[in-house]
Amino acid sequence: MQHESLGVLVAVFFWFSPALAAGDRPDTMETSENAERAENKAIILEQKAVTDDQASSSATLRTIAKHEAQAVDPDGEEPLDDAITCLSRTIYWEARGQQTTEMEAIASVVMNRLNQGDFPNTICNVVKQGNEQGSCQFSWWCDGRPDEADEETYTIAKEIARRALNQQLTDRTQGATFFHHRDTRPDWSMEFIRTSEIGEHVFYKTDSAK
Repeated sequence: MQHESLGVLVAVFFWFSPALAAGDRPDTMETSENAERAENKAIILEQKAVTDDQASSSATLRTIAKHEAQAVDPDGEEPLDDAITCLSRTIYWEARGQQTTEMEAIASVVMNRLNQGDFPNTICNVVKQGNEQGSCQFSWWCDGRPDEADEETYTIAKEIARRALNQQLTDRTQGATFFHHRDTRPDWSMEFIRTSEIGEHVFYKTDSAK
């Protein structure tokens, strides 16, 4: 009788354990779907920024939701092949440890470059312009260091990237397309128009900037 009872209990356990295990696991399918939606929306919003098209229909310009943006590159280790990841990593590495307003300013510089003819017309190409091990536009891309992001700060960076793509950020740089740390003074800073100083960074634009 004891053996029969034990057998019943074992059978019941194995009958329910797959369901319990599935319930305990994060819904990876839902996360993947959210990430895909965010990336697809980002493509449309990115191109709107390139063309500065104010006449696009609201149906076409669906904004990226918070949970969708956070589903993209959750560990900060994905390849740099979508707008949200490229923008988030740039915000993180160029302004980590700084105030939110400074992180937002870095996002504005990237977005401002999109509709300038002197720069590439995708966020990833803007970020990766130049050589990874040599001359580059954004220092983090060519410093040769491992790019391992802190989860809490990276979450903030992704939220700022989301708002930038949704055109929900105030551009405190006043149209800047260049910046440098205030403790340095690159040669090019004498040639451009200084627009603002935010936190640890100074921002500039060219004469031809819109």
